[in-house]
Amino acid sequence: MNQITPPALFDCLQHRHSGQQLRVIQRRLDGLAPMVWALDGQGQLHELPMGPELAETWHRHNPPVLDNQDPARMLGCLLAGAAGDALGAPVEFMSWPEIERTFGPGGIRTMAEAYGRRGAITDDTQMMLFTAEGLLRGQVRARARGLCSPYSVIHNALLRWLLTQGQSPAANVSRNGWLIKKRRLWARRAPGNTCLSALAASTHFGEWAQNNSKGCGGVMRVAPCAFFDNAFELASDSARLTHGHPSGYLAAGLFADILHRLWQHGCSLEAACTGALAAHDKQPGMEETRQLIEHVLKCYRRDEKPTPRSIEQLGRGWVAEEALAIGLWCSLCAGSLEEGIILAVNHSGDSDSTGLIAGNLLGLIHGPQAIPAHWLKELELKDVITQVAADISFVPLRFWDYDEDDTDVSDWIWQRYPGG
Repeated sequence: MNQITPPALFDCLQHRHSGQQLRVIQRRLDGLAPMVWALDGQGQLHELPMGPELAETWHRHNPPVLDNQDPARMLGCLLAGAAGDALGAPVEFMSWPEIERTFGPGGIRTMAEAYGRRGAITDDTQMMLFTAEGLLRGQVRARARGLCSPYSVIHNALLRWLLTQGQSPAANVSRNGWLIKKRRLWARRAPGNTCLSALAASTHFGEWAQNNSKGCGGVMRVAPCAFFDNAFELASDSARLTHGHPSGYLAAGLFADILHRLWQHGCSLEAACTGALAAHDKQPGMEETRQLIEHVLKCYRRDEKPTPRSIEQLGRGWVAEEALAIGLWCSLCAGSLEEGIILAVNHSGDSDSTGLIAGNLLGLIHGPQAIPAHWLKELELKDVITQVAADISFVPLRFWDYDEDDTDVSDWIWQRYPGG
């Protein structure tokens, strides 16, 4: 590393003399004072000016094992989720016999063409990214204004996604911020009819869906909620913006809480599932989701591994509780991230959504280094996904009210995630 080769996002830097390690979570390479921000193991943020001193003091050192709350695990969660989405996209509307005939007895295992390219993400990843944007804009608004309805801000963000799908919302939607300017997101990738119709019908921010749908379009997008306080409520409330059936939004809340427990406590996936169920199983309307999650936990404890046939007996993943159960079962039984995602996409059903859910879980557990390089090489939008993951780490730590910030960093953040 030298002054003209800045460290990449999520690089690990090690001090040449003390051995201290930092994880890079943000870079600002424009302006008069190029800067790198990095976190230490205690969660303290360090500002490192770009220049010769940085190269002389720090060198890249990427350890194979990550701490529980290493920000790179967050990247793993979002990036592996997108990889699962992209692996499942070509077979989303195929039956298992069709998949087997096309890709062989092992099913799809490498990126194949969908939407005119290999490694294409779908509406699942698009909506996950806009959910993350809403969460971050909510953080900025709460810090700057002193009040915020998080799911209303997420609603605004999802309506920006609706704009990228060629539809005009009834509500007056802001079109600022950096994410909507990424023209690669303006691609229509088989968006769910429930999400489209519910968002198009909403007349004000925070209006819950007036339908009885429990489709998986709510659960598949909420992984970013896991990295914020009140993950269950954030996820269930935001899923309820498009899906009005309790299973549609409570499965989303349970998924985010499972991820949150993995992130906060570093526990096993089984422990995260049982803990989340114990905390939320009395919620009115949780019955369907609880029964399926308890079923896959029993299968896991009996050492019953998922197969395309047994997954089909559980369900096809088109509804929220089935998609979550399939993703969890495949993740619980997998010996590796790659194995779990392959299991999750090879069945008759909503392969991209179940692949994304398994990827979110296994990416958080194993970190981004476990994602096969040949998947990442072809994965669409990995630069945008990486930037969003970095912003989830950085923005809540570094955005201050303007009156408290004598630098232009908070203004820079505001331009990217306006909280107005």
